[in-house]
Amino acid sequence: MNWMHSRTAAVDEARVAVYDSRAEMGAAAAADIAEAIRRVLAEKDEVTMIFAAAPSQNEVLASLGADPTVAWQRVRACHMDEYIGLAADAPQGFGNFLRAHLFDRVPLGETHLIDSTADARAECARYGAVLRAHPADIVVMGIGENGHIAFNDPGVADFHDPETVKIVPLDPVCRMQQVHDGCFAALDEVPREALTLTVPTLTRAPYLFCIVPAKTKAEAVRAALCGPIAETCPASILRTRPGARMYLDPDSASLLG
Repeated sequence: MNWMHSRTAAVDEARVAVYDSRAEMGAAAAADIAEAIRRVLAEKDEVTMIFAAAPSQNEVLASLGADPTVAWQRVRACHMDEYIGLAADAPQGFGNFLRAHLFDRVPLGETHLIDSTADARAECARYGAVLRAHPADIVVMGIGENGHIAFNDPGVADFHDPETVKIVPLDPVCRMQQVHDGCFAALDEVPREALTLTVPTLTRAPYLFCIVPAKTKAEAVRAALCGPIAETCPASILRTRPGARMYLDPDSASLLG
């Protein structure tokens, strides 16, 4: 695919689009997500959504939260990962990020957050039970600098994982990304373990919206879209999912050719 002459493309089963700016990318993704919410709610009383928490999601969360057509009272909101051991009010906590950027801004029907202060194994069981009772309809996600989805880093990602939620170590690239994103001042401040929804838990959803801006993600985007479909680049699994849509800006798409 010559990306210099085509702004949208099919890459295996997934659809990929490149936008002229982060703002345009976020608005387009939000409009598509809102349409998916309406489609699910035309068939079901409630929609279960899983959200990523990262600065890469700022534009899409802002646009989605401002959309007056979304029936938020019928949305069950979850998130996909959380550090182990952070204080409940730590601003770096992903649940706290999502509260600030979306969950406290709209009248959600239900909100289910991972507790960073709980016993990790017990929290895996508790949160996993929520997700098994309410499988995701829509996932709003990004990919990491190492190609991870949620905290399924290359060393721990399992495309056939039997678990719903698991405890994982965070690799150095993943931890440094948190510094690059401005969430922590130094690598030593970044937790070394986290809870994450597993690859199958995330990718079973019929609608997968992957929003990936910024130059720091360009290498991971190229690996995900042009390399092998393999656990060495967990995001490559999206190419096997017909419901997957990836949204890029010029920076994140800059190595695609």
